[in-house]
Amino acid sequence: MPLHPLFRRGLASLAGKGITLFARIVTAPRAIWQGIEPVPRQRVYFANHTSNGDFVLIWTVLPAMLRRRTRPVAALDYWLAKPLRAFIGRDVFNAVLIDRRPEARVDDPVTLMAQALDDGASLILFPEGLRNMGDDPLLPFKSGLYHLARQRPEVDLVPVWISNLNRIMPKGEVVPLPLICTLTFGAPLHLEPGEEKQPFLDRASAALLSLRGEGAA
Repeated sequence: MPLHPLFRRGLASLAGKGITLFARIVTAPRAIWQGIEPVPRQRVYFANHTSNGDFVLIWTVLPAMLRRRTRPVAALDYWLAKPLRAFIGRDVFNAVLIDRRPEARVDDPVTLMAQALDDGASLILFPEGLRNMGDDPLLPFKSGLYHLARQRPEVDLVPVWISNLNRIMPKGEVVPLPLICTLTFGAPLHLEPGEEKQPFLDRASAALLSLRGEGAA
């Protein structure tokens, strides 16, 4: 039997608070606003990606006034695979769900992200496209960030480096390790007039890498 919408919203709100509390207890996340201030302005936060918990931490350290209007961009095929995941992805975080399977895709990913921006949301985006499980600090960026910057050039693109999360919750582990996780927010980027795709992606990648600090993962 489907849940009543009001009950479902209340349950989602309660679950969001619980997930935030759990993330704060386990990782003690610390936000460093190095190149930007946490003010109510529409933004696309783009970050390195080593864990399925990455967007949760970014969402958690945002002030409440920003958190309420910030939506993660997440993989539809992962978050809709199980009912609990679907509830967390859709109801708790109101994620923009992107189908990573081109052959099964109905909606264009950049169009979905642009529509979310047009609706007033900020976004959390991972330009690598998948979790980085290798030794390189960053995988090559996919083109989505560039196309989004072309379609909505007025929106701030804010790099966010997440440190230590892959050590707190290594792939395949169930019990997290008690380590402090740091999230460093850098100065915003915009697409330069006439800037081509690869130079822009290289510049965005370099801006993100520049935020790595001592002990960064």
